[in-house]
Amino acid sequence: MRPIWFGGKDRSEASMDQFFAWLGPKKCRRIQLAVMDMWKPFRNSTKRHAPQAKILFDKFHIMRHLGDALDTVRKREYARVSGKDRRFIKGQKYTLLSHRENLTLDGRRALKQLLAANKRLNTAYVLKEAFGQRWDYRREGWARRFFENWRASLKWQRLKPYEEFAELIERHWDGIAPYCRPENKVSLGFVEGLNNKIRVIQRRAYGLRDEEYLRLKVLTCMLPRI
Repeated sequence: MRPIWFGGKDRSEASMDQFFAWLGPKKCRRIQLAVMDMWKPFRNSTKRHAPQAKILFDKFHIMRHLGDALDTVRKREYARVSGKDRRFIKGQKYTLLSHRENLTLDGRRALKQLLAANKRLNTAYVLKEAFGQRWDYRREGWARRFFENWRASLKWQRLKPYEEFAELIERHWDGIAPYCRPENKVSLGFVEGLNNKIRVIQRRAYGLRDEEYLRLKVLTCMLPRI
């Protein structure tokens, strides 16, 4: 995979329209799947220019919303408790958000202490880990049943950020359900890697704002070495 277009000024619908104009009507009609985050202007532009394309919301961005919900719970718990109970929460943002298998031995020990010391954070962490099962289903009906059970488990938990996350998933379910099909199990990991490369290029430029140079660097940064 490689970048094919550089343009637009922002994440607006008008900027996305420029991409489809560059692509042309014939190629737009051949698009079968459009993977994106849950940004409405991208969705609107895609539906207008490639109405036949199935829209799929990227798993990485969905899980990032859930991670943000967990971190909001962490911040609220830090503000709610006092004294020695705070020491288990302070500085543990990435311990909570990381996959357990990616943690160091000290990180796993800190996570165990944190979850044992704070019941609400323990519940939020377990729910976050459980939601990951949603991506394993191969039938939409099973995935839907899992989500409804997961959402029902939020009752009485007093986890408002999680309730808001569940509402977000409900509103965007049409773009999440297609992930059940094997041919749709794609992610934007490549795009995230490309974004990191662009940030590195910008840092190396020391603030130099030459858009044409940046465009060429972005379009060629993923080409094979000659």
